[in-house]
Amino acid sequence: MNATTRLPFGADDASACRLSVVIPFFNERDVLPICHTRVRAVLDALDMPTEIVYVDDGSGDGSADVLRQCAAWSSRARSVTRIVRLSRNFGKEAAMMAGIEHARGDAVVILDADLQDPPELIPAMMNAWAQGADVVCMQRRRRHGESWMKRASAHVYYRLLQRLSRSPIPVDTGDFRLMSRRAVDALGQLSERCRYMKGLYAWVGLPTVVLQYDRAPRAAGRSRWGYGALLGLAMEGITSFSVAPLRWATGIGAVAALGGAGFGAVIIGKTVMFGSDVAGYPSLIAMVTFLSGVQLITVGLLGEYVGKTYMEAKQRPLYLVRDVLTPNVSAVERALVHAST
Repeated sequence: MNATTRLPFGADDASACRLSVVIPFFNERDVLPICHTRVRAVLDALDMPTEIVYVDDGSGDGSADVLRQCAAWSSRARSVTRIVRLSRNFGKEAAMMAGIEHARGDAVVILDADLQDPPELIPAMMNAWAQGADVVCMQRRRRHGESWMKRASAHVYYRLLQRLSRSPIPVDTGDFRLMSRRAVDALGQLSERCRYMKGLYAWVGLPTVVLQYDRAPRAAGRSRWGYGALLGLAMEGITSFSVAPLRWATGIGAVAALGGAGFGAVIIGKTVMFGSDVAGYPSLIAMVTFLSGVQLITVGLLGEYVGKTYMEAKQRPLYLVRDVLTPNVSAVERALVHAST
């Protein structure tokens, strides 16, 4: 669907679904009732067929059961709630892709269940889509409820990633965004297993609009993204969209080699001119330690890229679906929904 055929987001349409909201979650039973209520209120105000696609990424706290109860009493004639339960925890990147592939809307919004990204901004995103944008990125203007360390590290990381990546990745943007059906179909053509979704969104390209907003604190529960997990995700992003770390390692190795050659020349000249002695043991140990560190870092970076190649070569599915629940539709409608998936 191109810009010339899109209807304004308030217009009536006989299509099966105009808007899909994809919400991946993992052990979020405390916040899911609040999330469902707020998202449902936003979608009820839109005069169009909509759906919510929740993706349960292997939760072990009964999140899906809580969500099923919430969805059962919030039925609406022009909206469907589906819960895609994965067979185990595959990670957020895979869960998002599962939701995107199960979404049927002409426009698809990705939203975190913790409500740090306000669903009340969806109408503004739909307006931008109706005016021709294939991707609507939501850029964080302020990040409330986060430590200064996390804000500072995120600020540095996004700018470093943008500088390294050959694809222009907007800074301070997370997974909260809208994609047209054309962008979703293009994303579906990317088959890699090691997925960094923020980079893949940017790699697809297509007309993009950036809207700014203030990120809120979590509505309930606690974040499971510690600094270790965030560091791993950052490494995934950098190594998925740039080979610059390998070039840096090569450059550091070249500098270290030149430094070692120069140091060796000084030792030889000193020995020829003044004779040999046993002095220099501390500097020798320091040099060996430095070179060993450079070698280990280089091997680690090389291993990161080789590991990605290994994972891609196995061609395992990105995720496996346990079942798809449709708690707010009739038995006949449920059969139709399952047939369409």
